[in-house]
Amino acid sequence: MVQVRKSYPTHDDGSLDVDAWISRLTGFHDDQEWELMRTACSLAAEAERNDTHVSRYGKIKCFSAGLEMATILSELHLDEPALIAAVIYRAVREQHIQLSVVKKKLGTEVASIVEGVLRMAAISAYRGDSVKVFGQHQEQAENIRKMLVAMVDDVRVGLLKLAERTQAIRSIKNHPEERQRRVAQEVFDIYAPLAHRLGIGQIKWELEDLSFRYLHPADYKFIADLLQEKRLDRDAYIEQVTEQVEQNLQREGIEASVNGRAKHIYSIWRKMRRKGVGFDQLYDLRAIRILVPNLVDCYTCLGLIHTTWRNIPAEFDDYIASPKENGYRSLHTAVVGPEQKVLEVQIRTHGMHEEAELGVCAHWLYKGTDTGSRAESYEKKIGWLREVLAVQDETGEAILDTDFQNVIARNVENDRVYVLTPQGHVVDLQLGSTPVDFAYHVHTEVGHKCRGARVNGRIAPLNTVLQNGQQVEVITGKEIRPNRDWLRPSLGFLHSASARAKVRAFFRHQERDERVSSGRQLLDKELKRLSLTSVDYKLLAKEFGYDTVDDFYANLGAGDIGVGQIVRKAEKLFEGLDENQPSLFADVSGANKSVLEQVVSRADGETKVSVSGVGNLLTTQAGCCHPVPGDPVVGYVSTQRGITVHRQDCQEFLQMERAQPDRVLPVSWDEKDRSYYTVELHIEAYDRTGLLSDVTGLLSLMKVNVTGLNTQSNQQNQTATMKLTIEITNLDQLGRIIGRLQALANVIAVERSR
Repeated sequence: MVQVRKSYPTHDDGSLDVDAWISRLTGFHDDQEWELMRTACSLAAEAERNDTHVSRYGKIKCFSAGLEMATILSELHLDEPALIAAVIYRAVREQHIQLSVVKKKLGTEVASIVEGVLRMAAISAYRGDSVKVFGQHQEQAENIRKMLVAMVDDVRVGLLKLAERTQAIRSIKNHPEERQRRVAQEVFDIYAPLAHRLGIGQIKWELEDLSFRYLHPADYKFIADLLQEKRLDRDAYIEQVTEQVEQNLQREGIEASVNGRAKHIYSIWRKMRRKGVGFDQLYDLRAIRILVPNLVDCYTCLGLIHTTWRNIPAEFDDYIASPKENGYRSLHTAVVGPEQKVLEVQIRTHGMHEEAELGVCAHWLYKGTDTGSRAESYEKKIGWLREVLAVQDETGEAILDTDFQNVIARNVENDRVYVLTPQGHVVDLQLGSTPVDFAYHVHTEVGHKCRGARVNGRIAPLNTVLQNGQQVEVITGKEIRPNRDWLRPSLGFLHSASARAKVRAFFRHQERDERVSSGRQLLDKELKRLSLTSVDYKLLAKEFGYDTVDDFYANLGAGDIGVGQIVRKAEKLFEGLDENQPSLFADVSGANKSVLEQVVSRADGETKVSVSGVGNLLTTQAGCCHPVPGDPVVGYVSTQRGITVHRQDCQEFLQMERAQPDRVLPVSWDEKDRSYYTVELHIEAYDRTGLLSDVTGLLSLMKVNVTGLNTQSNQQNQTATMKLTIEITNLDQLGRIIGRLQALANVIAVERSR
């Protein structure tokens, strides 16, 4: 039997009366959801009974914690799956119940919510004291809040995490002081500000006050004694004033929404310190907010308030006539209310309130610390979360329309990714960053020594794209030597410009001979992959402004120029044509000249190939070698198909050239053309289950059309050979495709078929 607090309905033996407790929660009307909650309670209670581990803080009460979390979320009007997930979450986190069991017995939706909160549990590695040593306390705390928001694709996940931390700080009253301070610091730095940005006042003030109580006990007691009244008494006073204002407005025929709040202890202490004033000089210890339909009603309400109670002139601000710099509009006044207690009053229209709460001048935004483009996606997502919460609060019901959430979520663009070091520090990277980017962000030498990486404890490829909340550990070697392949964009090892600059700087400082050798190997390797074998390296070097091929290789090896640049300029680099070359008609004799003249095009529009000296011609791409823009190409005058374009190293073309050399024409690619071209790829890999699916899935993700596919397996050496026919637009795209395919598990080599 698991005992629960007296505040919960119980049977005579002290165990929870589950049905009576469920009836107190919001939203449980469906029999199926009711039964799922019963199952969750049973699983959590069983886990708590079977838990024999006792820590120095006592036995972990998974079931009791789950009940409290569900109660907190019920007050926020969350739906049934979220409340069920709250009940079972702690038992899953303590590994008493497997996530697969939750999915089987409570459904996919509940399991998904629990899994989302488990991902956010990486924050438990955070230690406030450790980051203070590095002087980055505020920056780290803000990065963690951003990471939490970035991880939330379901608003319920973030709210469940807040409920879990609220329950945690409520339960440490009798714990050792060291643990109280550690939990309080985490809540104060991360979760109270997050609740503030989400606009959940009832959780924000509780988290701030409880954290303040453990972090600054003497100051907390001092403010509490000054108030000379309990919070319940203050709340009762606000309720009394609110009712009086509503009645007065109704008599004047004004439709208004009136809400009130009593300023909490931490907020009082902070304002006294910030303004350097005494307790008796604070005029907003008690406050109400009045929302009215239009602008005229704002000033009518102001007059009514000043008629009812004596105003304090120095505390009046008209932010409607003179808005704040951020666009904030509202009337603020302070009066001496009932029982001679000072009361702050804010008056605004519903539209002004919406601007202040959800717009660029929102209270949570203009008091925040984020500036610049990095914060934009974070604030957008916060805005989305707050909008969902506002609708829930207004209707008193959970938003079950997932299409609504999906439409808004699609408009949220994340441009940052937040990952953790093994020590729990948060690293802020560009979206799309890899473990190599992470290594260089930590330190240049760590990047130079990087040999591998673990992501969430597992070995991962160095071109893995990192996701929010992942823990990244860099595996380093003794030798300071980055890999030249990291500079090849098609392989996807480096995403950030700063990391690429550090790699290039390393190679620029290497010995010349070594740079020459490295540059030659790098270029040969890339050109071989793309089947570009007929290359004039002297011409290539001159195109880049180098007097000798070795100078060209040295700068390529140092990273001053990249292979991608060569590929993108392939047409100019490989055609080797003289722009002043005379018309080729003069070089074509007899019958062949007649054939050439027959294929001159008079049609409008762009051609795929420009033929030097004769303008626009009818052309076709040879089916034997499938040339694409960027390949060094030549033209062959045929009697049936006009000018046939071949790659310069095409074996079939070389035979025709030997037989009829006078039919050969220099051609070049039209840079404006954006047509699709067919190429064939040859993939060799160690055979494994799912290999074909991974290859086709990657090409689908890259939006590459596959027009042909052939696979063969070799049982003797356990390898597989694939021949793919795909459509591309240029060599640059082909290089990226080959690089991504090469990075797949078990792939040995990827080359363009000759």
